[in-house]
Amino acid sequence: MTEQFDDQYWMAKALEYAHKAEQLDEIPVGAVLVKNNQLIAAGYNRSITDNDPSAHAEMIAIREGGKALNNYRLIDCTLYVTLEPCSMCAGLLVHSRIKRLVFGAADEKTGSAGSIMNLLQDSRLNHQVDVEAGALSELCGQTISDFFKRRRQEIKAKKQAQRDLKA
Repeated sequence: MTEQFDDQYWMAKALEYAHKAEQLDEIPVGAVLVKNNQLIAAGYNRSITDNDPSAHAEMIAIREGGKALNNYRLIDCTLYVTLEPCSMCAGLLVHSRIKRLVFGAADEKTGSAGSIMNLLQDSRLNHQVDVEAGALSELCGQTISDFFKRRRQEIKAKKQAQRDLKA
């Protein structure tokens, strides 16, 4: 008998990848691609590390998923991502024919799965993605908030150190 995992289990896995991004001082977003309750691929933000604006967690997981499944169409796959996808990543989900998206924290600035727009369910497109919001949302949101709070404190401390040197 195959062990069944739920959305919270897979989101916890995505959070593990988000922490890998944070270790690189990247925005801590992680993604896992699942098909038939099996992990197909995973990714985490690497835009700064790779000098690649497209190196978002979703992009990396989907690229690796296509290779793993030997297909550019990811039929019947679910993508779990800790932060609501941006428009670039939402477009990728549509083009790759992801069946379902589960995301943790909403993104009120760039979220394209319902926050500022819903590209994934636009009836004018040739594919719509089922969207589930809020799996481990508090933990996912806190991970992002803590990262930016720490980053702001580091910038403030650096500026203060520069002022102290000039004094």
